Amino acid sequence: MTHDRLDLVAKLYQPSGWPRVLQAASGTPSSAPLVVDLDPTTFCDLACPECISGKLLNQGRFTPERLATLAEELVALSVRAVVLIGGGEPLAHKGTRRVLRILGEAGLAVGVVTNGTMIRQNLAELAQYATWVRVSLDAGTAETYGLFRPDRKGRSVFDKVIGNMRLLASEKKGALGYSFLVMSRRESDGRVVTNHHEVLRAAELAHDIGCDYFETKAMFDDEHHIVQVPEEMLESVDRQLAEAARLESDRFQLVNSSTLTSLRTRVGAVQPKDYHRCRTAELRTLITPSGVYVCSYHRGNPLAKIGDAVTDHLADIWQDSDRGVVDPSRDCRFHCARHRSNLELERIDRRETGELPLAQDYDPFI
Repeated sequence: MTHDRLDLVAKLYQPSGWPRVLQAASGTPSSAPLVVDLDPTTFCDLACPECISGKLLNQGRFTPERLATLAEELVALSVRAVVLIGGGEPLAHKGTRRVLRILGEAGLAVGVVTNGTMIRQNLAELAQYATWVRVSLDAGTAETYGLFRPDRKGRSVFDKVIGNMRLLASEKKGALGYSFLVMSRRESDGRVVTNHHEVLRAAELAHDIGCDYFETKAMFDDEHHIVQVPEEMLESVDRQLAEAARLESDRFQLVNSSTLTSLRTRVGAVQPKDYHRCRTAELRTLITPSGVYVCSYHRGNPLAKIGDAVTDHLADIWQDSDRGVVDPSRDCRFHCARHRSNLELERIDRRETGELPLAQDYDPFI
């Protein structure tokens, strides 16, 4: 039986997470998060002009020793899945390989979001322990990649990243994804540069590399609101995806993010919420060198900081913190991927759903 990797509501009904889901639904503080986003470092080797974390980069990292003990604390907390992400580039930290081993050997699911430049140095651990690796490319050619994802000297390292992905595709046990963020910007001379015309080419390249899926997403601004795009750009993307559909098989999927769906339905940049507590914050959290935050949308927001993982034990942070410091109706008017999960948790609490836990787990990344 196949499941939609982006159906976050359905994932709530898996048996191993169900007790904590019921805690979150009832408004009771959970015993531990089910999923943790972990930023090993704030350093990145690229200099992407549109980087949503640009203001937070190069401001610290965990020591390799603390990163390893963090991994052990996550195991002890019975966290089910960890996403190595950033912030910075997670594979740039020399301790990430050890984290992959600790988490993988303990049976946790591990996702990795990476720019792909350092896959080769981490190849053995990624191939063995990563449940999935998603590479952010946002282009189908070296030239366009250089416009949106230049390195610190302004060069395009597209060919290096593609070569690294081919290496991983040949050895991986988990899934490999090619991520394409639809982007455009106006240069100082008035020219508009965009990548939307390369969606089909990128999808074909992803298929050729041996990726398991190709994901298309909409762009966010610095406040996490979805950037609206001209109708003709969206139509171009949809035409290319329709043509790319011929590539789909049991081994290769086209994945549409909820952000792209929001563009198609023209819901606008604001996603109103009429609830005051994020129940999902009891099930997920973000750990970075600068602090532990209620969620990744509030990375770097001091008002959403609930602890300091550099100095404090994770179990103590979780037990002592109030994940209700963020009021979604006030603080989360951007598009949140887990808005529907919050609504479902409310329904579970009101017993308005007849759904029962599934017979078995299939994807812990709720």
